[in-house]
Amino acid sequence: MVRSLTEDVVSVKQQMDFPILCQTCLGENPYIRMSKEKYGKECKICARPFTVFRWCPGTRMRFKKTEVCQTCSKMKNVCQTCLLDLEYGLPIQVRDTGLDIKDDVPKSDVNKEYYTQNAEREIGNSDGTRPVGLLGKAPSSSEMLLKLARTTPYYKRNRPHICSFWVKGECKRGEECPYRHEKPTDPDDPLADQNIKDRYYGINDPVADKLLKRASTMPRLDTPEDKTITTLYVGGMGDTISDAELRNHFYQFGEIRTTTIVQRQQCAFIQFATRQAAELAAEKSFNKLIINGRRLTVKWGRSQAARGKEAYQDGVSEMGTRLDPVPGLPGALPPPPALEEDAPTNYFNLDPGTSPNVMNISLPPPPGINPPPPGFGAPMFHMGSMGPPPPMGMRPPGHIHYPSQDPQRMGAHAARHGD
Repeated sequence: MVRSLTEDVVSVKQQMDFPILCQTCLGENPYIRMSKEKYGKECKICARPFTVFRWCPGTRMRFKKTEVCQTCSKMKNVCQTCLLDLEYGLPIQVRDTGLDIKDDVPKSDVNKEYYTQNAEREIGNSDGTRPVGLLGKAPSSSEMLLKLARTTPYYKRNRPHICSFWVKGECKRGEECPYRHEKPTDPDDPLADQNIKDRYYGINDPVADKLLKRASTMPRLDTPEDKTITTLYVGGMGDTISDAELRNHFYQFGEIRTTTIVQRQQCAFIQFATRQAAELAAEKSFNKLIINGRRLTVKWGRSQAARGKEAYQDGVSEMGTRLDPVPGLPGALPPPPALEEDAPTNYFNLDPGTSPNVMNISLPPPPGINPPPPGFGAPMFHMGSMGPPPPMGMRPPGHIHYPSQDPQRMGAHAARHGD
């Protein structure tokens, strides 16, 4: 029987001694026993026979096995069992969205076989340390992927399935039942309908849709429009982070002009010499800055005008702390009245019907001088008189006229009869 070189390469590739697995599927036990079955099943993606591995990841866990061949696993850089990305632990749809790539694997039998053969040839020519295809040419990391990436194994995913007999009330095994006796999830829940092919091709994956919605609501650091702002605010420092440690982290992004640490507020202000260095530092440090085991908050600083305006409106200090109102201070003054030509000029609140002859004005004596006795002081003069009042030395002493004695004023008649 004559076999082609491609078939020999496929045979060697499918007989690897160890599967490609993630830490979660492998389990927390470093000593596990695996069963190996050569050409045990066909790959659920390319439909070619491959070597199947089966093992138990831990106590009270279900047995797991490889679902796809190693060639399909290397083309997408995913685990052979859960089909999640080996670097980030995320679905393929989320990873491709974060890296902005679109790798369309053909789904027809003929095109799929041709595509797989080319991928195997490329894998054979590489050193095996990096992915192949568009994924190998993509950027090394993404901010969204770093935020969503799972940093620790999720062994809860290895639990047994739910016992269908217990759901119907017919399970008679009790505690010896290897399946879970729990209430199943809602069948209308999108996460209850997951398909291994949809996850591999990166389409209609409910887990990926949930993660992408979470990424859209995550906080972002918007770059200010004011190009003169080159200062970054670093909060949550505590008492253990020094000026040298801050400089050791931020100097890699550009020249630092000043570093100001405010111990009372446990924050610092890093001012760069250029705006480009500040933007690079903000992009690389936002939600990713950890010094001495503390995760620090990185934000853009504010201009002097914006800082004063916000502090006036919101009653907060430059450090962000809210200021309590000082007791005893008067409130805001009312705005002055509008200047109009027909505005009233009645400054003494007198009756508009009063005759101008009885509007008397007397000036008080200068400070430090006792007022003169009645009859010898400067008498009042009438604003309605035709001429100016006589000089003070030429006025004869006489009776002082009071406005209340005017017969035209209210109450003057009663006062006169009372006298």
